[in-house]
Parts: sequence; structure tokens; C-alpha cells
Amino acid sequence: MTLDLNDPELEFSDLVYAYQSWVMAIINDEKLEGEETLLTDEIAEDALNSMRFLPGEVTSAIETSLARVYDVDADELANLLFPED
Repeated sequence: MTLDLNDPELEFSDLVYAYQSWVMAIINDEKLEGEETLLTDEIAEDALNSMRFLPGEVTSAIETSLARVYDVDADELANLLFPED
């Protein structure tokens, strides 16, 4: 699903889904050692585009929730998501 940011049908939930998919793909690929790599350029691009419109509180809540669900340290997840920071 490539996000079309000019689509009048685009909803807030689409942005949340795109960001959540990115975080889950990174957790799967880096921490869960899944057999299949989930992170694609399309997922990463959609997540980065959605971050422009999502409040920091929302992205933080997504990261915190998924870190808890998948038993990943929040600081470690932050380093996986934003390695250059």
C-alpha cells in the first residue's frame, strides 16, 4: 500500500497503520529473527511520509505499545528505528 498523501479518502488510521507496519517490520527483522524479511522500501517510505503528519505522541504510543507486546527494550527499539540519532 503506497500512501497517496493527496488522496482525499486518506484517513488518520491509514497513517497510523503505515507507521505501525514499519515498526513491526523492523522488530520482526531485527529482534524476532523471522524467516521472512518484512521491511520493504515501500513500507519505509510510507512510514516516513506518515511521520510528517502524525503527532509525536502518536508515534511514541505506537513504539511503546509494540515494544511491550514484543518484549523489546524501548531504548533498543529507538536505536533500531533511528540508528543515526
